[in-house]
Amino acid sequence: MQKKQISIEACLDDLFQEMIDFQKKRVLSKAQALDPRLTEDDVLQPHDVKVLRNDATWNYEDGVLAGYLSAQIAVRVKLRLLDENETGSLG
Repeated sequence: MQKKQISIEACLDDLFQEMIDFQKKRVLSKAQALDPRLTEDDVLQPHDVKVLRNDATWNYEDGVLAGYLSAQIAVRVKLRLLDENETGSLG
């Protein structure tokens, strides 16, 4: 039986996506705890929703999500740059 080869890039991308998906659900859940009528679209436009704008806990969770998304993008870019640079230089 042959072992399946999985790249570090794929593993990292899968990990980030799992974290992002979980955090998106958490952000929506926190929003709906404040107002059950809120939708996914509402949490994408929180400046339009006073209850979200004014809730520190919700804003924290939304910030965590933003951080995960930023980290995912940064890692993808760095891995592409490393792939393009045969020497593996980080700078």
